[in-house]
Amino acid sequence: MFTHESLDVVGVQSSWKTSHQRAQESKTCQTKPVHTAEAEAQVRSVRDCGAQTDPHEQLPQPQLPSDPPGLEDFLRRVEGVVIRELVKNSKSHAFDGFEVNWADQHQTVSCLYCLGHPDAQQRGLQVTSVSWNCTGSVIACAYGRVDNGDWSTERSCVCTWNLDRSRLNPKQPDTVIDTATPVMCVSFHPLRPSLIAGGLYSGEVIVWDTSRTQDPVFAQTGMSPDTHREPVYEVKWVPGTRRELAVLSACSGGRVLLWSVDGVEGKLTLTSGYALVRQQVPQSSSVSKTSSGTNIGVTSLTLSPWDTDTFLVGSEGGMVLKCSFSSQTVAAVPPDGESVTLRSPAQFSFSPRGGPIHSLHFSPFHRNLFVSVGTDGLAHVHSILQPRPLLTLRVSDSYVFGVRWSPVRPLVFAAVTGQGLVQVFNLGRRSLRPTATIDQNTGGQPAFCLEFSPQQLLAVGNAEGSVKIWQLSAELTEQGSKETVVLEQLANEVAE
Repeated sequence: MFTHESLDVVGVQSSWKTSHQRAQESKTCQTKPVHTAEAEAQVRSVRDCGAQTDPHEQLPQPQLPSDPPGLEDFLRRVEGVVIRELVKNSKSHAFDGFEVNWADQHQTVSCLYCLGHPDAQQRGLQVTSVSWNCTGSVIACAYGRVDNGDWSTERSCVCTWNLDRSRLNPKQPDTVIDTATPVMCVSFHPLRPSLIAGGLYSGEVIVWDTSRTQDPVFAQTGMSPDTHREPVYEVKWVPGTRRELAVLSACSGGRVLLWSVDGVEGKLTLTSGYALVRQQVPQSSSVSKTSSGTNIGVTSLTLSPWDTDTFLVGSEGGMVLKCSFSSQTVAAVPPDGESVTLRSPAQFSFSPRGGPIHSLHFSPFHRNLFVSVGTDGLAHVHSILQPRPLLTLRVSDSYVFGVRWSPVRPLVFAAVTGQGLVQVFNLGRRSLRPTATIDQNTGGQPAFCLEFSPQQLLAVGNAEGSVKIWQLSAELTEQGSKETVVLEQLANEVAE
């Protein structure tokens, strides 16, 4: 049915490739020829001209009148007398230190402002501390209580006023920072005008930033084992770089603590700690032996502007101690949960006083001089090289709560008393009496603190809750030509 059959091979040529091949041709093109041309230009013709002024006329010289008859003979006769008097005057010291000042001077002391926070004053709170910022335009005050009261539960505040404001309201602070307990001390940062460090009665140390309106708390210690257990009476900014912030605090329990400020974390971290114990205090010949193992309550503290390793502390028992940050002596106190080992900083002790030392201040013009005041009503001018005072001045018959050297007058310092007076002393007059007495009209209530501003204003904090800003007279702000020489002579004296 089916059979095999062989057929011839048939081939078909593809036309697809030939249909898709494109024809290729070579062609050329050229732009139109570019025409060029050269041309020359020339400015207008120039002409030189000359000019000459009118010929100068010689004016006739005025004829000077002839000398009166006998003038030449008179001058020759008195020449010897005048020369002798001039030589005598050149050797006189009658006008030493006198300088002519043509600027406007304040001849009297005047009160520029009387600042206060009505709510704090109504509750009977007192101004315990004042501080100027680095620009000298803002004054801060701490409200607390120095007399008896329910300190543990009483709320308080820190207030600031900008005196450069055109519409300053003395009874309405620019900033009010509320605190849970009374504030015992405040201190503006020396370079950053918005940072304030404060010490509370509860033992806390807080740093506020007044540029932060919502939450001004920049950093704080909180209640930790490192925190003070007693009221903090002094806080000071320790010199360093602008970024490395450190605060030194001192309390009545004998602890002096150094804190680093961490604004990012919002906390103060303890970096160094010092404890003052009686048995480790160097005893001068005038210091009596006391029972060992007793802490020395710190009531005042000041840093040396000349030596970053030196600071002074005043105690409740009337002792003034020179201390060192670099001390490696371990304090003779049992550990109480602190994160650092406490060291004993005392290097030298000065003659003790009859009561607590309320205030200390180094001279800004001499590295060895400082002044101290306390409950005995006296101001002692000391050299850090001698245990006994170089000079003792009676400031008041009552307590003296604060003292500050003038920032512009090497021989002038001011102190505030328990009677509300401001006493200003000039050591250049060699007088034990004050040069000026400012009556603040506080009704006899005490003044607790004072601070000079860079603009030579004086702020005084009072027990009635007010801060008075005083403009001092030119006599108290104009430096004499030889004040530093007299101060150097005082520092070189040997105490009797």
